[in-house]
Amino acid sequence: MSRPNRPIYLDNHATTPVDPRVLAAMRPWWEENFANPGSVEHAMGRAAEEAVEEARGHIAALIGAEPSEIILTSGATEANNLAVKGAARFARAQGAGSAAGQGTDRRRVVTLATEHKCVLESVRDLAAEGFDPVLLPVRPDGLLDLDLLNARLAEAPTLLVSVMAANNEIGVVQDVAAIGEIAKRHGALFHTDAAQAAGRIPLDVAAIRADLLSLSAHKVYGPKGVGALYVRRRPRVRLSPLFSGGGQERGLRSGTLPAPLVVGFGEACRIAAIEGVLDAGRIAGQRDRLWVALEREVPGIVIHGNREARVSGNLSLGFPGGVTAQAIMAAAPAICVSTGSACSSAEIEASHVLKAIGLPEALARATLRIGIGRFTSPADVDLAAAALGAAWRQAMAGQESAAAEPAGAAE
Repeated sequence: MSRPNRPIYLDNHATTPVDPRVLAAMRPWWEENFANPGSVEHAMGRAAEEAVEEARGHIAALIGAEPSEIILTSGATEANNLAVKGAARFARAQGAGSAAGQGTDRRRVVTLATEHKCVLESVRDLAAEGFDPVLLPVRPDGLLDLDLLNARLAEAPTLLVSVMAANNEIGVVQDVAAIGEIAKRHGALFHTDAAQAAGRIPLDVAAIRADLLSLSAHKVYGPKGVGALYVRRRPRVRLSPLFSGGGQERGLRSGTLPAPLVVGFGEACRIAAIEGVLDAGRIAGQRDRLWVALEREVPGIVIHGNREARVSGNLSLGFPGGVTAQAIMAAAPAICVSTGSACSSAEIEASHVLKAIGLPEALARATLRIGIGRFTSPADVDLAAAALGAAWRQAMAGQESAAAEPAGAAE
């Protein structure tokens, strides 16, 4: 999708471009029928409602769920908050019981140190409400030690386990089926943030024993501003809503549904269900092509995270020589990459994910996240490798020049 004189976009973990087919599906619901899908008293409203429900079916099909189990939200951040806080607050309101009843004898909420900030902050917020947050470490390759999870869940009753399916920075894919089985063995609910996984790896909520699963449209070539939370119905998982309103979405997420965005989300999921496997294979080839070229351009470059258990388009790369990622990006302005999570880009300190896998501070600050996507071409990859290699050499030269400058020369 790159065009002449336009930047090369390799930041598909931050967001993906809207697929032209998705844009075409959305357009009529802005221009021809802009009705509120809740206005079912008239024909335009009923048509909008039907379009929303068709889209809900496509979203559900991508993860093997039923349409009635899909709660539409503004994105994965809201879905994650609703899953974690909603499950805990409903349990507190019940006062007693097992995880199936989500009672408050189970106050432990377990997650990983590498989770998205919205999950980590949600879990930490629950500490002020009387819950017991447990943050588990990961191995140096970014994967969870399943024996550790089993041992920690055996220590005390646990209400909820929340583990991201695919990490948004280093791209590693957790064994969510095994995690779900362990959670069930100990009577805990299992939530997974699948925003980076959906459309990139196969997902089936029954196979992974998920009770709750979060999705985001703009990570799967759909529009920004819409996402979803899968909430299992049999046996039923109950949540407390985050805010009050008109009772839409089974009373869990009040507010007028944005029909064009929902339609776009549904179309993106429909395409991903058909083309996801083909996409993943082609994207993996592009990733490998880029890695081979960068190894030639930048001797000593390293990949962070497990090399096999990772989404196809991800490269989390540590550059050698003591340069910073910001210096490389400044020297290659035509290449759109990032230093880590876009949701944490305002932070000055090194990524919490890179710290959690044990990287030294200097290497963490020299790390770029590259996300190859559906519309990345071989030409994009080759140009990016050359540009990043040249940028690294420029940053190295600048660093050496600064080190050689006599003391006081700048005064």
